[in-house]
Amino acid sequence: MLKYLRTRLQQGTRTSSFPEDMPAFPERFRGRPGFEPARCTDPGACAGRMPSELLQIGPEGEARLDVGACLFSPEEAAACPHGAVRFTREFAMATRTREGLRTRSGEAGLVAALGREMQRLFGRSLRLRSVSAGSCSGCEAELVALGNVVFDMARFGIQFVASPRHADGIVITGAVSTNMRDAVFRTLEATPEPRLVIAVGACAINGGPFRGSPEVGDGVPSEIPVDLWVPGCPPHPLTVLDGLLRLLGRLPKGRPAGDVAPGD
Repeated sequence: MLKYLRTRLQQGTRTSSFPEDMPAFPERFRGRPGFEPARCTDPGACAGRMPSELLQIGPEGEARLDVGACLFSPEEAAACPHGAVRFTREFAMATRTREGLRTRSGEAGLVAALGREMQRLFGRSLRLRSVSAGSCSGCEAELVALGNVVFDMARFGIQFVASPRHADGIVITGAVSTNMRDAVFRTLEATPEPRLVIAVGACAINGGPFRGSPEVGDGVPSEIPVDLWVPGCPPHPLTVLDGLLRLLGRLPKGRPAGDVAPGD
């Protein structure tokens, strides 16, 4: 036991200092995609070479990125021979609206906080029920990581619970398969109001790589109002945590992570 305690003391603190400090990501990390329209000479051809619907052509021929459809694969950046599409190191990508993920530059506006009453209810104690609705389990693995010693989501008063009846909202992952559609609605109905709905990952946002399959619903059904959209395939745990904290008003809009004083 003494040997164990000595080793543990030598290891020091393992919990990330986010949001006080900016996190360090490995070299291979692919964050929010960026887009330089001036360098894209043939957006239609580039879009056709992509494995996703990241690059889209508007009604007037303008090119834009749909970050919600991004699979964060190297093939998406390589599809443009002129380097118009690239992956940045930015991990904060969550938005309050689906349309907020569609942009000419790839930049997503920071999440606007909930209203004052919703912040009062959920700001210091938020319980969520996870619903895996036809996923590869990648997003679920990142959600599980939020509870480990590194990210420790519970230090912000946010935790996952086993029953929707004990939850303040639900987190939906997966493309919402035909077999899981009813389960999603039943879970939502069992969650008491007021409640939050959070869509996590490309599959939940637009169907991801399964989009168009007759076996899936291309993401969260349109009948369900979503309060937070978190892109990624899968999203990094800090992308999810950053979005949640901004939603709860714990990270003031306009202030990036790393610019938050302890106790804010």
